[in-house]
Amino acid sequence: MATDYDSPRKTDEDLTEDSLQELQARRMDKSSSTIDVDPDDSAESLELPGADLSNEELSFHVIPRRADEFTCSRCFLVHHRSQLAEDRKGKLVCRECAA
Repeated sequence: MATDYDSPRKTDEDLTEDSLQELQARRMDKSSSTIDVDPDDSAESLELPGADLSNEELSFHVIPRRADEFTCSRCFLVHHRSQLAEDRKGKLVCRECAA
């Protein structure tokens, strides 16, 4: 974009007046906008930490460890054999724990 250096420049007063007018216009725009309100009361369905969950029941499907997997003796996570770093006296250690 070309700049015309011969054109009259705005003074600080002109800049503050312009910005003041812009701010007032923005304020009018914001006051006319509506606030979105969620019609559902989703706050009632949230559980707080320490809530009593004694009557809740978890159900999930457990997949047994496969032949090409091992359980790390340090982090107790199941990893693929490619993640095996070392075997210390029968205790398998993954790469992350060995580092």
